[in-house]
Parts: sequence; structure tokens; C-alpha cells
Amino acid sequence: MKKRRNMETFNLSFLDVVCCGFGAVILLLVITKIYEPVTIEKSREDLEQLIVKLERELNELRGDSTVLNRDLNEIEEQLSENKKKKNKLAGDLSKMEGEFSATKSMSEESTGTMNSLLSAKQALTEEMKQLLKDYNPIDDSTVGGIPVDSEYIIFVIDTSGSMYQGPWNLVIQKITETLSVYPRVKGIQVLNDEGEYMFGTYAGRWIPDSPEIRRNITRTLQFWNPYSDSSPVEGITEAISTFYEEDKQISIYVFGDDFPRGSVEAVCRYVSRINKADRFGNRLVRIHGIGFPTQVGYENGARFANLMRKLSEQNGGTFVAIPHL
Repeated sequence: MKKRRNMETFNLSFLDVVCCGFGAVILLLVITKIYEPVTIEKSREDLEQLIVKLERELNELRGDSTVLNRDLNEIEEQLSENKKKKNKLAGDLSKMEGEFSATKSMSEESTGTMNSLLSAKQALTEEMKQLLKDYNPIDDSTVGGIPVDSEYIIFVIDTSGSMYQGPWNLVIQKITETLSVYPRVKGIQVLNDEGEYMFGTYAGRWIPDSPEIRRNITRTLQFWNPYSDSSPVEGITEAISTFYEEDKQISIYVFGDDFPRGSVEAVCRYVSRINKADRFGNRLVRIHGIGFPTQVGYENGARFANLMRKLSEQNGGTFVAIPHL
């Protein structure tokens, strides 16, 4: 009897354990089923947000890439253009160096004593008479009313737009004609109205005269276009201040069309101070003016003509106005 009771007790305990284990499994399944949809849904939302964010960043990166590619193409085109300009400038520089190589070793000729300092009027020296022996004008000291008794000549040229885009070919022609009436001089110089030198290697010193130099001046004038404010005052004062010497006969030829600002009287007084006269009142630096009618009907054109007439009169020169273009 006792043995049978023990077996029944064992059997009930085993069944209890099995039932509890089975129940625990069922409970886990129930819990898992309850929370699994929520977890999956949240994960899906997080993934969708991440995808949207990544797509937005991808679009931004694509936009940045497009802009960078465009900038890169522009930079490459600019580099290519700069390279072409560099090669062209290098070629021009090489050409100019070759043209000037023949003149680098030349030194300026010595200047003789000028007996004209003792007279009331600047006159031709014996040396200049010899140089001009092939030219026989009616008045042997002038050409077209402009004295040609100087041994050094300076051109001050207005390179503003109204000149460069207007009568520039005529300017080159008149400069060539002016040079032709001086078969030989001791020195030449070319500046624009701002006082900028045509040939930087000769800044502040005379360019020795030679046929090659004259040809080079004419060629360079074809494309010479430095900045200009149209006022000839800076170029005139630079020419006188730098090159005035008591033992040199110098003529300044001013080519222009405009005097936009400043006082004519003040400019004349200033030039009189720097262009010193001898004891007879003669000024060694002559100032000639050649006016071009690009400003007809405008006040600035009349102001230029008035300025150059007074400067020419006070400094032993002549003003010539080109009547029409």
C-alpha cells in the first residue's frame, strides 16, 4: 500500500513540472507575440527616416558635386587661357628683347656747349645744322612753324580711349612725320600723359637715336595703350623734372585732345617754375602742342587747346591744331 502511494506521488509531481514548463513556454510565446509588431513597426519607421535622410544627403552631395565640377571646368578654361596669354607675352618679350639687343651697348653721345644760351632766342647749333643739312625749309629753324633746333626730343602722348579708339592712326602718322624732320638727334624718349614710359628699360634716361629705335617706336605705338586720365600735366612735368639740364636743347611734343580738370593758369605757373629760364628769359625745354578735334563742342577740348597755346607761348614752342579727322 505504501509503495503504491509513493508511485502516485511521483507521477503527480512529474505532471506538475511538465505542465509548469509547458505553461512557461506558452507565456513566453504570448509575450513575444504581443510586443513583436510594435518592435518591427518602430524599426521600419527608423529605417525609413534613415533612408530619407541618406537620400537628402545624397542629393546635396550630388548638387555640391555639380557645382564643383562646373567651377573646376571654369578654372581649367581660365588656366588654359592664361597659358595662351603667357605664351603670347613670352613671344612678344622675346621679340622685343631681340629688337633692343642691338641698342643696349650703345652709349649716349656727348653734348657740346650751347652758344645759344647767350642769345635771347634759342637757335640751331652748328652740330644740328650739320645734322639737318639735307632738309631745306624756307625758314631754316622751323618746320610748319615748329622749331627743329633741339638735340633731344620727348613725346608725351594721350593714350585715353578718345585718342586710342579715335585718331590713333593719325597720331602715329604725325609722330612719324615729326621724327622725319629730325634726321639725327642725341636722345629720344616717349611717355604717355600719365608719365608712364613706353620702354621701361629706359625709364629716366635717354634712348639713343637709331633707325631701329625709330621703327620700334612706330611699331610699339600700334598697340601701346596704358591707362590715361586724359590730362597731359603729369607727362609734361615728368619729362621736364627728369630730363631738364642746362646743357641740353630739348623739345617736348604733346599729343592730345582733352584737359578734363585743373586750372590752366596753375599748370602754366608750375611748369614755369620747373622749366627754368636763363638770364635772358629763354627756357631750354620747348613745349609744342598738337591737338586733335575729338572733343569739338565740348569744354574739355577747348580747355586743352587753351592750355597748350599758353604753354607753347610761354615755353618757346608752337601749338598746332589738326582741323578735322
